[in-house]
Amino acid sequence: MTVSDNNNTPQLPDTEFESNWDEIVDSFDKMNLKPELLRGISAHGFERPTNIQQRVILPALKGRDVVAQAQSGTGETAAFSIVALQKLDVTNPQCQALVITQSRELVQQIQKVVLALGDFMKVQCHPCIGGTNVREDMERLSQGSHVVVGTPGRLFDMINRGSLRTDSIKMFILDEADEMLSQGFKDYIYELFLRLPQSRQVILLSATLSIEVMEVSNKFMKDPIRITMKNNELSLEGIKQFHIQVEKEEWKLDTLCDMYETITIKQAVIFCNTRQKVEWLTNKLTAREMSVSYIHSDMEQTQREVIMKEFRSGSSRVLIATDLLARGIDVQQVSLVINYDLPTNKENYIHRIGRRGRSARKKVAVNFVTLNDVGMLREIEQLYSIQIPEMPMNIKDLI
Repeated sequence: MTVSDNNNTPQLPDTEFESNWDEIVDSFDKMNLKPELLRGISAHGFERPTNIQQRVILPALKGRDVVAQAQSGTGETAAFSIVALQKLDVTNPQCQALVITQSRELVQQIQKVVLALGDFMKVQCHPCIGGTNVREDMERLSQGSHVVVGTPGRLFDMINRGSLRTDSIKMFILDEADEMLSQGFKDYIYELFLRLPQSRQVILLSATLSIEVMEVSNKFMKDPIRITMKNNELSLEGIKQFHIQVEKEEWKLDTLCDMYETITIKQAVIFCNTRQKVEWLTNKLTAREMSVSYIHSDMEQTQREVIMKEFRSGSSRVLIATDLLARGIDVQQVSLVINYDLPTNKENYIHRIGRRGRSARKKVAVNFVTLNDVGMLREIEQLYSIQIPEMPMNIKDLI
């Protein structure tokens, strides 16, 4: 399964989607959550709900269907995880919350969040992804798992085989709905809806509100609560952002190497727009005796898992990636994000740099801007109501 670099899905006018829920709950303690869930939230390092969590959790806890426009990095994974965990009956081993998303990496990321927040509840959460042993999946699901997270194809297969029972499912969560629908999973998703109990609650999260997303909302959701986050409310605060004017594309490599010599990089992600560019840049830096690793969607799943494990552990410090990594992959210790290429889709900018950690670590994003990129830089600044100044000489003091 590949992640597209461009989202050409037609968009609805802004007037088509307006929030119809104003209530905000600014503390987890005010949400009447189970004590063991509150312990998990605290142990995971969450002190105060993010903007999207303040808006989404309460109506979802009330049992309402919710469609929320939220970018990766805003805390949406924890929002729906908290709701699912609060509603679980842990004495029933069968699947009660089904989460569907568009990539193996996101499935594993969501599973980690569910298990961390539900640590004191002894919750079981199973990932269903392609490229793994089908029989092992069938056996594990037959034993029961409170929460199942998966990609559309594998989940559909497990339901068809009778291994994933749907009669106890209370909640169906679609994460990254725009990406899944733009990648041709619409039929899978519709079929999954039809296999679920009529009483199920639906939570849909999407970075953009395409016609396809709204069709799903209208067809399968009952009088949904609608929540949208303005671009200037997204989690870019706390991230210092700069650009470097690079007149020609071929000068970017030397500019990057100069940065290497100037600063001490604790952990960094470098984004390129294509798999070919990722591999080319990796080879160029390796030839200059710089230690880097890379990841993209054409690699074997086991290889991708090894690379991400090494990067999360810190044994690999610089990772070169396509937008495969941008959507939702949470690496808390990243101190520097470099957009070697500006994203071709301006909405992907926050996906790349907006993974602001819970810690107080300094975060810096540096954008390489050629003459051809100036227009995109201005569009990004306008979209998020920000200014991205030129990188100062004292960059090493900022990281």
